[in-house]
Amino acid sequence: MNDQVPKFPEPYWRIDMEPFDFPTLSEDTSCEVVVVGGGIAGITTAYLLQKEGKNVVLLDAGVLINGTTGHTTAKITSQHGLFYHELIQHFGKEKARLYYDANQEGLELIESLVNDLGIDCDFSHEDAFVFTTDPDEIFNIKKEDDAYSELDINGGLIDEKTLPIHARAAIVMRDQAQFHPVKYLNVLVKEFVKAGGTVYENTTANDVKTGERPRVVTRDGHEVECDYVVAASHFPFYDGMGLYYTRMHAERSYSLAVKTSKPIATGMYINVEDPKRSIRSTPGADGPLMIIGGEKHKTGQGVDTSKHYEALAAYSKELFPDGEILHRWATHDLITMDKVPYIGHLTKKHKNIFVATGFHKWGMTNGTVAAKIIRDGILEKDNRYTELFTPHRMKADPGIKEFVKENANVAKYFVKGKVDMVRRKPEDLTSDEGGVVTVRGKRAGAYKDLDGRLHVVDTTCTHLGCECEWNDGDRTWDCPCHGSRFDVEGVVIEGPADKPLKKLDLD
Repeated sequence: MNDQVPKFPEPYWRIDMEPFDFPTLSEDTSCEVVVVGGGIAGITTAYLLQKEGKNVVLLDAGVLINGTTGHTTAKITSQHGLFYHELIQHFGKEKARLYYDANQEGLELIESLVNDLGIDCDFSHEDAFVFTTDPDEIFNIKKEDDAYSELDINGGLIDEKTLPIHARAAIVMRDQAQFHPVKYLNVLVKEFVKAGGTVYENTTANDVKTGERPRVVTRDGHEVECDYVVAASHFPFYDGMGLYYTRMHAERSYSLAVKTSKPIATGMYINVEDPKRSIRSTPGADGPLMIIGGEKHKTGQGVDTSKHYEALAAYSKELFPDGEILHRWATHDLITMDKVPYIGHLTKKHKNIFVATGFHKWGMTNGTVAAKIIRDGILEKDNRYTELFTPHRMKADPGIKEFVKENANVAKYFVKGKVDMVRRKPEDLTSDEGGVVTVRGKRAGAYKDLDGRLHVVDTTCTHLGCECEWNDGDRTWDCPCHGSRFDVEGVVIEGPADKPLKKLDLD
C-alpha cells in the first residue's frame, strides 16, 4: 500500500470517542419493542419510541455506532447523485417528490434534535453539488435539472466555473447539511437511556420466534420477548422468507481524512462518472479536514482493496498537493433493486416485525426518516411515506431486470470461487498478509498477523456456500455473492451470514 495511506483502517468519526461499555445480554428479558442495530436508523427509532412511552430494548452485535453509520461521509442531503430523473421514470412524479420530501424530513428531524438537545456535533448547512468532468455526462446533468424543475426542488444548474474544483457541468441542491455522526448519536443514546431505554452491546440477534408476542433469540441462546421487533441491523438479521439477499447487493466504498493548508471550506461535492469522488470538509482539532470518498465496487469483487485507497490518495494529491492523509476507512452499503430503501413490515404476514435496510449510501437522511415511518407504524399512525418505501413493492422496471442481473452475478461468482486454482500454502504468507491458500488439497483462507501467527479458515460462506475473497485493505473475508463479511478468525462482521466461517487446524 502507498506509504501515504495509513496502514490500518480507522474512521475519523470514532477517533477519541469513548465507548459506552453497555453490558452483554446475559438472561432472558421482555419489553414492548426490541430494536436490533446500533446505527442511525436503530438508535433514532429506539429514541423516538422511548420518548412516546414505549419500553424499548436496543441490541447491537458489537458496539454502538461502529457499523456503516460510523464509517460514513456524514452528508445529510436529499441529493443522492443524479437520481430524481431516474425516480420519475420508474415511480412517477408524485412518488419522486415524496422521496425528496421524506429525505428533507430526515434532515429537518436531525436539525431539530441538534437544536432541542443542544448537541455539539459540527452541524452546518451546506449546498450540495453533483458535478462532472466528462462531456458525455453533461446531458444527464441537464436531465436532472429538468427533474428538479418538475419537482420544484430548491436548486438547479449552476455555472461550473464558480466551483472550487474542475468541472464541465454541475447541479446544486440548496440548503443541505453535514455533521459529525458519532457526536450526534452519542447524545441520542444518552437521551434514550435517560428516558428509560435499555441497551445491550456485544449481543448478536440471529433469529425470531414469531407469534403474537415474538421473541428475539441471541447467539448465546437468550430471548427477548416483545410486542414488536425492528430489524435495523444493516442487513436484516432475520429474513422471514422475505428473500432480502436476492433483492439487494452490497457495495464497498472508501474514505480518507486529509489535512491541507488550503481546504475547500464550503459545499459538499460528488461526481457523476466512475470512479466516484465525494468531497467535503469537517472541523478538525487543528483546522478543517477534507473528507474524500469514492472507489465503489461490489463487496468481494474487483481489485485488491488497497488499490482503491491508493487511487483516492492520488486524487487527494491532485486536489491538495500538500495534503497529509490522517485516517482511512471503508464502508459497506446495501442497494435495493430500484435504489429506494426497504422500510416497513418485513413481509406482508409479519405485522409486528419491521425492517429498515438498503439505504443506497444515503443513510443519514434515509435512516432517520425510516425511524419516523417505523415509529408511526408501531403507534398505528398514518405516514405519507409508507407506500413508497414498503419492502413488498415490485416494479417491473427496473425490478425484474435488476433481479435477474444481480442473481446472474451471484451465479457467476459462485462458480468462479469453486473452480479457481490455488497453489499457495499458509506458510508462504509474510507478516500482515492474507490470501486464499491450499490446506490438505482444499481451498482455504489464511492470514499471518504481525506476531507471525496464522489464522486459517474455510472460505466457504456460511450463508449459501459461495467462496469468500480476501480484503487486504480491511483484513477481512468478503463474500462476492451476497456481501457477508468475516474477520480473520471467521467471526461474522456483516450479514446475511449468521454463522462464522469454520476454523481450520493445520496440525
